[in-house]
Amino acid sequence: MKRLSLALAVLFLAIGNIGIAQDATENTSLSTLLSSYYGIKDALVAGDGATASANAKAFVTLANKTVQKDIPKATVKRLVSDARAIAGTKDIKKQRNLFSTFSDDMIAMAKTVKISEEPVYQQYCPMKKASWLSSEKAIRNPYYGSAMLTCGKVTTTY
Repeated sequence: MKRLSLALAVLFLAIGNIGIAQDATENTSLSTLLSSYYGIKDALVAGDGATASANAKAFVTLANKTVQKDIPKATVKRLVSDARAIAGTKDIKKQRNLFSTFSDDMIAMAKTVKISEEPVYQQYCPMKKASWLSSEKAIRNPYYGSAMLTCGKVTTTY
């Protein structure tokens, strides 16, 4: 009887640890997606269309490999579609326009699930009337790059 009780206790602990490991993997996947998004944003801030395109391709690959139980498939499809559009051109003006929709979809996801253990700042450009996510409070505007690098404000912290 003691062995059965011990075996059951070990089984319950193992099942609990699997659940914890899955939660940690899920958070890592969301954080990885967010980091990939930041790579696209940073390339746009720098005015580097080739890097933005390459980073968007990497985002598509990562998003397609990420299985999230808390994120609807429709959200993942929108994000992949947005990133593919950015990846499909090296024209920085087109990429910056496409980034607005991509950011809106990332923000929608950030509102529904915790995407990072670190603070995530939603920032807003009044000239473009568009938002984006950043890991820093300091404004680095992806829509205008060096032309209006610090145009914007933090509107929300996740």
